[in-house]
Amino acid sequence: MATGKRRPLHPSSGGAGASSSGNLRSSHLNFRPNMNTEDRGGTRPTSTPPSVGLVLVTMLIHVCKKWLLFDVRLRIAIYCSALFVVSIVADFLPIPRTYFSKTDTFLNQVFVKWSWGWLLSFIIPWITLTSYTLGCGRRVIVAKHLARVAVATFAWWAWTATFRQLENQFGRCLNTRDPLLQTKPACLLAGRFWSGLDVSGHAFILIYASLILSEEASAFVGWEGIKDLVVREEHTRITMGDATSRPLRNLSMTDLGFLKQTHQALTPYLRGLFVGMTIQQLLWDLMLATTILYFHTMVEKFSGGLLAILTWYITYRWWYKLPKLRISPPSDGLFKYNEAKPSKEAGSTRVRRNTLNGSGPRFMGMPLRTGQEGAENLNQTRAAESEQSMSRD
Repeated sequence: MATGKRRPLHPSSGGAGASSSGNLRSSHLNFRPNMNTEDRGGTRPTSTPPSVGLVLVTMLIHVCKKWLLFDVRLRIAIYCSALFVVSIVADFLPIPRTYFSKTDTFLNQVFVKWSWGWLLSFIIPWITLTSYTLGCGRRVIVAKHLARVAVATFAWWAWTATFRQLENQFGRCLNTRDPLLQTKPACLLAGRFWSGLDVSGHAFILIYASLILSEEASAFVGWEGIKDLVVREEHTRITMGDATSRPLRNLSMTDLGFLKQTHQALTPYLRGLFVGMTIQQLLWDLMLATTILYFHTMVEKFSGGLLAILTWYITYRWWYKLPKLRISPPSDGLFKYNEAKPSKEAGSTRVRRNTLNGSGPRFMGMPLRTGQEGAENLNQTRAAESEQSMSRD
């Protein structure tokens, strides 16, 4: 039988050769990927897995948040109840004397008497670092945040000076009419007793400083999530994703890069300051309990605490929230990162997750689907996202 040449599967018009045969094979494949096509899709990048040290630090920060970021309204209710009820009990019933009943203790002499200095040593670097990050290095924003420190310092100085003036103006030295002894320092130096309205400066400063710490520390709520916001924003800008519902969408590329580097560099220092502020809060609550039990009368302690709460409310809950004010509240900057999501979005998120996960069989929490089920779920998800975008418009 005569044999003939077998015709090639992919005939070509050019000549044969080693190099041309390679080009021939690559040019006549049944499937060729398009190397010039730009991939603009894909899933969002995930964060890097945390180290053991970071996990331990996160656990410590979580415990500190439970105390330092305790509900401020409930904290005020506890303060007022203790100042009123416990103080009345301490006025009429003998309280056993302890180490804390002395005025010359280490905590009282070193910590409480210099409490405002201790407060400034923590909140000044805290406000500077947080505002520098949230303002992307703009000095004007940092100055607007530091103005809160100036206002608080002036309020503390004005009230303490007023307390001393009231005591000297309406008090008197007991069992003497000597005009030279009608001032508190002279009366006490002569070994006599001074009677007057001594508004508790300790109750005022301990409560006022505690409320300031709670307000300033609120900037750390959602702080760790800024890293993920930056990663998602970079991914969205590369892939030309949705231009809405992004906290960092108004930042320029320069500000976005500055935020990424600064947040990564300053977050470890902020964690240390947050732990230090929590220790301050614990010590001040301890010294406030000591003051309630052993020093001043109920009226003096309650009036001092009430003025502290009133000053905090006027500044942080009213003054700093005025729209045309130049003093910025905590966590204010070029973007919002710790705002609570509305319930409507939370409900839509739950619907989307239910659509994605389905209700079929699972393995280790992940659904088991066939290819057809996955395609159907994907179509349902896209339809839900399109309806949500139309409702936003």
